[in-house]
Parts: sequence; structure tokens; C-alpha cells
Amino acid sequence: MEALGSLILAKYNYWAVIALLLIGLYAMITKKNLVKKIIGMNIFQTAIILFYVSIGSKKGATIPIITHGHGDASHAVHSVEYINPLPHVLMLTAIVVSVATLGVALALAMKVYSQYGTLEEDEIREKIMESEPV
Repeated sequence: MEALGSLILAKYNYWAVIALLLIGLYAMITKKNLVKKIIGMNIFQTAIILFYVSIGSKKGATIPIITHGHGDASHAVHSVEYINPLPHVLMLTAIVVSVATLGVALALAMKVYSQYGTLEEDEIREKIMESEPV
């Protein structure tokens, strides 16, 4: 039982990812308010970014900067000693996309509110059905 506890504590970042994924998914599926859905989507995106950053790191590794010259053949480069920077760079791009998505979604929510006077899905659907000609 103690080994299970230490395994859970050793992988705490993955448990945080799972918790954030579930919170974001719950908010997107169950909430009827558009702003709450948007915030749930942002929490979900944050969980995915955290997951990729977590799998992109290695314990005891360093950043991939070679300290010796290229012509020096006496020092071989051991890739095991370095962190792969690609997941981190991609997640920087994902953060920018996430912020842009949040901004556009909130701007659209403001437009929906100005047109329908509410952000509740059910009320918006009723107002759309009332305004449609039969």
C-alpha cells in the first residue's frame, strides 16, 4: 500500500492533469451559461498544455546547449543528458492560441449577449425559435 502512495505522489502532475481535464470537460458539458462553457474550455486547454510540458521533461536532464565546440571530437554529445525542447516550444504556441481562442470566444459571447440579452443556452434557443418564421 505504501508503494502505491509513493507512486501516486511521484506522478502528482499527471493527477493534476486528470483533475483539470475532468473539471474542464464537466464545465463544457453540463453548464448552460456560455461564459462558464468558455472558461471550462480554457481549463481543458490548460490541462493539455500541462500534460505536454510534463511529458517533455526528464529528471536530471539539462537544457540542450552544447558547451564545447563542434570541431572538438573528444566530447561526444549524449542526447540522454538533454531535455527535448520541442514539446515546450509547441506549448508556447498552444498558449498563444489558447489566449486568442479565449478572447474571440468572449467577444462572441458579448455579441450574443447584446443581441439576445442573455448567455443561457436554453433562453437563447427559445428566442431563436420565437423569431423564426414557420
